[in-house]
Amino acid sequence: MFDGDAYLAWFVMGTTIAIMILGRPQGLNESVPVTAGAVLMLAAGISPAAGTVAVSQHVGGAAVTILATTIMAIVLNHIDFFRWGASNLITYAKGSGKRLFWYLLSLCFLTTLFFNDLAGVLVMTPIVLQVCEQLKLKPMQRYPYLLGGVLIGTAASVPLGIGLGSLMTLSLIPMNLSMYANLIFVPATLGIASMALVLYLSTRGQLPARISAQTSMRPNEVTQADWRLFRICMLIVVTTRAGFFIGSGFGVPTAWIAVVGAALLVAVSQLRFGGGTRKLVAQTPWHILLFAFGMYVIVDGLRQTGLIRYLLSEGSFVYGYSDFISSFFTMGLMTVLSNVVNQYPSLIIATLWLAEMNLPLQSVHILYSAAIIGSIVGALLTPFGTLAALIWLYILRQHHVLISWKNYMKLTVMIIPVGLLVSLFSLYAWTQLIG
Repeated sequence: MFDGDAYLAWFVMGTTIAIMILGRPQGLNESVPVTAGAVLMLAAGISPAAGTVAVSQHVGGAAVTILATTIMAIVLNHIDFFRWGASNLITYAKGSGKRLFWYLLSLCFLTTLFFNDLAGVLVMTPIVLQVCEQLKLKPMQRYPYLLGGVLIGTAASVPLGIGLGSLMTLSLIPMNLSMYANLIFVPATLGIASMALVLYLSTRGQLPARISAQTSMRPNEVTQADWRLFRICMLIVVTTRAGFFIGSGFGVPTAWIAVVGAALLVAVSQLRFGGGTRKLVAQTPWHILLFAFGMYVIVDGLRQTGLIRYLLSEGSFVYGYSDFISSFFTMGLMTVLSNVVNQYPSLIIATLWLAEMNLPLQSVHILYSAAIIGSIVGALLTPFGTLAALIWLYILRQHHVLISWKNYMKLTVMIIPVGLLVSLFSLYAWTQLIG
């Protein structure tokens, strides 16, 4: 059924994913094993070199969009916007650790919503750690804030489709960002809210009853609020985000809009503070370009060996049932695959699979939405299912905070299934409502 190339392709992908999962928390950049795997695929002729142009078209725009929005988040972090916000959250919490929990999770949600999940984790995790340090919280008291930050911050990439996975795969099916958001925003947001609620109910005993309302970031760590600068920057951010959806209706690539937004934000920062360009370049995760390109080449190699055709022949019977049953299967399959081989190859394979199936367009959109939820929310079941969680683990390790699989999954086995089921039923109800 499969030839030697197929087994070699599977071996390359398995080895790549294993090295990425085991090496990222230790500091190994995820683009290294992925790029090496892609080079092997190209060298072995499994993924044809001539196809790299098509691959670049699929992943280039997505990677550039993620880079540009991440640069925007880094610029705002440079002007202390996020630290100022987190500092004020302590004051607004009015001495309540539980109120602070909801405020911090809301900030993580909004950070990802306006930028992307990777930027959210890179920016917000150190800030949440700093808030916990300033409040002198015990390790067990810090855990709900830290776990909530990565779960809600990562899942928040679903409602507006601003994660790398969704941006890479949207072009594979006839669906733009506006159509995507119209279909999935409400169900995904309800699912995220249910996750936050379950996390709160599960950890409310660990949250500090009282915190010092006067405790804040040290004065030298937060600049005096420059309201004019903040307003200008947020206007650029909101306009850029709105431009994604307006532009998608006219066929304008999101990458172009994101680059313009990032350039404007960098220019404003340079005019206000001057310098800082070297630091900005150093903090930008340029390796995302290699990661996205390499991952797509590896999955394309699997496609070339007949994996997609095999899935179509063996699994298509499931899609003869209702959209609800098919969505349940797709979401469950993506959850399992994402926690075994990581979210990105799983989502790309699923999208290629759906694109080649002879299904009504509405069903394809619904099943794609289910695949997105499973490959992002479902992938959070383990700490190694998403790239954002891997980066989160690495940042925690840098700050000498160690979280075991047992402690992580003790909560996620309750939180993630609830989030998936609420999202699934909400997706079904929402699609019935909007027709």
